[in-house]
Formats: sequence, structure tokens, C-alpha cells
Amino acid sequence: MHFRDLGDALEWRAHGETLRIEPWGPDALRVRVTYGGPLVDVPGALLDSPPPGSKAQITVNEHYATLINGGIAVCIDAGTEGRLTPDLPAAAGRLTFLRTEDGSELLAEQPAHFWWPGPRLATATGNGYHRLEQRFRAYPGERLYGLGQRTHGLLDQKGAVVDLVQRNGEVTIPLLISNRGYGLLWNSPAIGRVELAETGTRWVADSARQIDYWITAGQPASVLRRYADATGHAPELPEWAAGFWQCKLRYRTQEELLEVAREYKRRGLPLSVIVSDFFHWTHLGEWRFDPAEWPDPAAMVRELDELGVKLMVSVWPSVSPGSDNFHPMLDQGLFIGSEYGPVAHADWPDKGLGAYSAQVAFYDATNPEARDYVWEQIRRGYHSLGIKVFWLDASEPELKPGHQNGLRYHAGPGLEVGNLYPRENARMVHDGLRAAGETEIVSLNRSSWAGAQRYGAALWSGDIGTDFASLRVQIKAGLNVMLSGIPWWTTDIGGFHGGDPDDPAYREVLVRWFEYGTFCPLFRLHGFRGPSQVLEPSMTGLPNEVWSYGEEVYEILAEHLRLRERLRPYVMAQMRTTAETGVPPMRPLFLEFPDDPGSWLVEDAFLLGPDLLVAPITAAGARERAVYLPGGAGWTDAWTGEEHEGGQMITVPAPLSRIPLFLRDGTELPVRGRS
Repeated sequence: MHFRDLGDALEWRAHGETLRIEPWGPDALRVRVTYGGPLVDVPGALLDSPPPGSKAQITVNEHYATLINGGIAVCIDAGTEGRLTPDLPAAAGRLTFLRTEDGSELLAEQPAHFWWPGPRLATATGNGYHRLEQRFRAYPGERLYGLGQRTHGLLDQKGAVVDLVQRNGEVTIPLLISNRGYGLLWNSPAIGRVELAETGTRWVADSARQIDYWITAGQPASVLRRYADATGHAPELPEWAAGFWQCKLRYRTQEELLEVAREYKRRGLPLSVIVSDFFHWTHLGEWRFDPAEWPDPAAMVRELDELGVKLMVSVWPSVSPGSDNFHPMLDQGLFIGSEYGPVAHADWPDKGLGAYSAQVAFYDATNPEARDYVWEQIRRGYHSLGIKVFWLDASEPELKPGHQNGLRYHAGPGLEVGNLYPRENARMVHDGLRAAGETEIVSLNRSSWAGAQRYGAALWSGDIGTDFASLRVQIKAGLNVMLSGIPWWTTDIGGFHGGDPDDPAYREVLVRWFEYGTFCPLFRLHGFRGPSQVLEPSMTGLPNEVWSYGEEVYEILAEHLRLRERLRPYVMAQMRTTAETGVPPMRPLFLEFPDDPGSWLVEDAFLLGPDLLVAPITAAGARERAVYLPGGAGWTDAWTGEEHEGGQMITVPAPLSRIPLFLRDGTELPVRGRS
């Protein structure tokens, strides 16, 4: 007998495998597989114990075993029925996940070959580690979403091969949501990939010790609710964070930054956050202001507080050899190391080096002692001045080159745990602020991983282009982030790399992007305007404030600032819903209308909350666009008051000053009018 009924779990052993399935929250199961030994404790996304409300119903016979937990069931096929010999086929131990209500198939493992290999494959890489493969069947018409943030320009990722690795602009959050009625979390921070082919789905970990995944049944909104219960809910977004964030690369001095904040207030424009970007420090890895450029940061923070503006400060995980912290951290073993002794390095500019770069190290965010050390520097250098909002840039971390195979983290080898880093970096700030008595915690991160939402970690889309093609990609990337359990997200409005404020073509890009950004969870203007420069401590871009693009553009942007202010009560209501349920504020149409086939086909529009449909303009010169209105609801043009039945495509005007907006079933929101 290969089966073991453990009461609260079901186990199967054969082929050198130990496979365990256990309920993990209502309508959800956790599957773990190890080779040649017991289950191991590898860092993952799931909380330490399952959410309440799950119960195992286990049935075992000679050839099959089943486990039922609410709306999901799993069957293990021992592969012995009808066999004349005792040896097991490749399909032995194959799992099939079913809807409990009708026994229909949700997802099934698929052997690679009738002889070898089976649906799971472990190829030794040495010292108890394996290259792990997990194969599932493909289904005609299946649509697949989530997986974090990608630059491939797809919303439905069926057919894509997606690397599971952290890069600038490419963020791995391995939650996959299917239109077949399930969600699957690959609960492993290992470097690898997922292949979403027509012939099957294959998850790959390049080197790890066990397969670990979590699966739940339900429509996408239900999946996200269960996922939040299993990995942690985001806190409620603070009220101030729902306003406008002003940023550019970069404000060189304290007076320059203050003058921008003052000008917003002189013009009567709303401003919630202003940002001090990189190179404000004495040396990289000292986490304090350079007094030559920032002579009295405490006074700056006080003045900003009087203006009702929060200061956000850029914090990097890298440490220059010129930093006072380099040798103490090196001596205490607080850096990311390598398999062969030296700490990991990357070249990066630092003050005092002229045109040369330093070989900087990276603190190990997976090490609790390293997190405590870095937070103590941040506490002294920033929090003691009253700064409570941090921008965690380059948090992949930005290794050059980005190879993980030679790295050694406190949590394990780079190939097994490398994707974990950005989440633990956000945890450093979260835990530090909590210990300091703060209750409203937001960090802005360039990378992320599953579970980061529970640490108040927002994500932005990294260093992106400044054209309409980039804007089109961002819309789909943001919706997939929403379907990956990270509810706080934004872009650099206008893109990052370039953009001339005096160029009429770029001004149009900026206006359309700003209109889109007005309805993102976070509303933030950033970018490196002007021609490209050499990366060095004195670099700065051209002006990037709302008045930097000419009078016509200014009037449009200013009105959208006021529009966001009018909508903030509605935005905050969605943030409360997100904190309570895990359902994100920005939603693909099918999240609200899963029974409308047309909603699954829309990739360039979305809902902010349940009641406001937003249809961005993403092409130069476009002054109208087609909009699909989901069936099952009535829709009112928020600008004209014209009413439309759902379930149809309509064409609406879109002058430069206006983004198409529609209100659901008589909802009233203050879209029109001035405040």
C-alpha cells in the first residue's frame, strides 16, 4: 500500500518520492513533494498555519485515494489497477484536482511519457538538491493570468514562457489564475520558469529540495480572497497615500525639493507625497542625507508637514566600500555571500570617485540580523527626522550580472531562495516601523514576491519607456499584478527613460498617461526627462512637475489632480474592501463579470472598484475609442450622462482632455465639476 491516511493529510510514497496533500484554508489544498527524505522547511509565501475553515475528508482504497476539502477534491492514482506486474508506471501517483460539486476536472497532472518521466521529475544537481519539474495538462480555450509584472505585453499569458526571476521591470509573483475556475501558487522562491504551452504547463525550479504548491477552486475574485487568507492581507492604505505623489530623477538639494512643494501649494494643487531620490546620501550604504546638499533635513520635514506633504526617501540595499557601514557589516556576515567565499558585488557610482564606480555589496535581507542592522541606520538617518515613507529601489537586488547560481543567502542557496529577497527587504522596513510604533506603513518597491502585501509593500513598474507602446504594456502589467495579490501598484507616469517636456508628441503621451494614472491605486509622477546622461552622483533630469509641459497640458493635468481628489473617498472605500477581502482596487472586467464571455477578452480597460469603468487612450492622435460594456449591468457615460445597456461595444469621443469613464447601474461619483 502506497497511501497513508494521516487524519489531517494524505500521503503517497513510491519512486523515492514522498507526496503529501493537506487542506490549507477553505476550498484549498497544499501539495508538497520531496525526494529521498522528509519534507523540508523552505521559505515560502504561505503563512505558518493554514487559514481556519478547512477539513479533510479522506478515502483510501487499493488503487486510488481521494481528499476532499470543501469545493475542491484531489484524486491520487496509484497506477496499479489492471497491472500484471508489481512495477509502477510513470503515471503512478498522478494527481487530478476536481470540483467537488460535480466531479468535473479542474486541473490534472500530465506525465511527460508513458514510460519516463512522470508528471514530476527530479534531476540531481548535487548535495540533495534537484532540478524540479511539475507538469500539468493543457486545456483548449484556457486563459491564464497573474504571475506578477511582465513586459511581454500580454494579459492572458497562455502560450508564454515566463522566467521566475527578479529583474528591473520583471517581477516574479508565482500566482496563476485560470478561467477554468482555479488558482495555483507555486510556493517556492526558487529561480526557474513556467511554460504555459498548448501541449501542457510545466513549472521548473533550477535547483531546490522540494515541490510545493497551493491550489484553490473558484472564480478569480474567490481565488484572490483565499490567497489573501493564505498569504496575508494587505493593511488598509493610509488616507494620505491615496493622493498625488510628485517625483523626478532627481531633486538635487533640499531647497529645490521644498520649492516644488511650495509651488504646488501656491497654485492650490493637491500634493500628498514628494520624493528625495537616489544620491542624496553621503555614501551609498550610509542611509543618511549629505549635509552639503541637505543642510537641515529635520526643518525640511517640518515644513513639509505644515504643507500636508509626506517626504519619501530612496533607500537602496547596496553598500559601497566607502560607507562607514561596509566593514562592520562585512565582519558580521551581513552581506549576500557567494558559494566560494567573497561577498556578491556589482559596480555602482559613489560620491568621491569621479567617473569611476565602486564594487558595492548587498545586505542580506533574508538575514534577520542584517535587517535589524539596516533598519537601525534608517532609524537614525531618516526616521528620527520624522520620515516614515521609504522607496525601496533596486530591490531585486540589482546584481550585475544577475546570476543567482553562485550566491549564498542566509535563507539558502541563491537558486533555491533568490526570488524571496524583495519581500524580505520590504519586511525590514515594515518590522522596523512597527517596532517604532508606526501604524500606517507604506513602502514603494521596484520588485516583490508572494506575500509582500502583508508588509504594506506597494510595487511600481520599474524603469520603462516613454511612449504609447510602453503605456499599453503597463495597463496589462498592472492588471496582472492585481491578479497576483499585490493591490498597491503604480507606474512612472510618462515613463522613465527620457521624454522631452518641450516635444508636442511627448506631451500627448504624458497627458494620456496622467489620465490613466489618475485611476491607478497609487497616483505618482516620476521620470528621467531629457537626453540620456552618464550614471553618476550629480545626474538629474529636466523639470517634471505638472506645470513643466506648457499651459494647455497644465490645465488638463491640474483638472485630473482635482478629479482624483474628488474620487478619493471612493478610492479609500476600495482600499478598505481590499484590506478586508483581498479583492484588488483595480480589476480586469472579468473579475466583476466572470459570466460574461466578452469581459474575458478586454485587455485595455479596467474597473476601479466595482462601479467605475476606465478606458485609457493609448495611441497618438486618438480622439475616440471603442469600449466594451460588460453584460449584466447598465452603464452611464460619466461625462455626458448618456445611458447604455451592457453586453455591447460602443465608440465614444475622447478629446485630449478626457478619458472615457462609465458608471455602473446608476452609481453616482463626482467625476464632473470642479472642486
